[in-house]
Amino acid sequence: MAGHTVTRAQLGEAVYQEVGLSRNESGELVEAVLQEISDALIRGEPVKISSFGSFTVRQKGQRVGRNPKTGEEVPILPRKVLVFRASHVLKSRVDAGEGEAAGEDAPAADPAPGGGALPGATPFGSFPNRDRDGGHS
Repeated sequence: MAGHTVTRAQLGEAVYQEVGLSRNESGELVEAVLQEISDALIRGEPVKISSFGSFTVRQKGQRVGRNPKTGEEVPILPRKVLVFRASHVLKSRVDAGEGEAAGEDAPAADPAPGGGALPGATPFGSFPNRDRDGGHS
């Protein structure tokens, strides 16, 4: 369970296998969904995905922190933070290990030991508007 991270390429591969779009179209669809979620959050809009959870941006005010090494008080500037709240459905599924132990919708065993990319996954550079660091900024 621990040690495996789901990547954009793997999400695209899952869409490819489940929906039947081409690999390129599947990758573009995943990118479009993630971009729309990001854009909504940047605009300050909450994103709610039924049976999954909600993402919101929260403004944190300025406060006084303390340097743990020296004990010196340091001002912490106001900032925005991203908050994810899992739905009760997702929490229940995670708690029950659904899809893992129950066998429902269980993903196939990782074909690439060590959590590498799936065989046949779209090459990294083929997604439009994708930076080398995976599009994180």
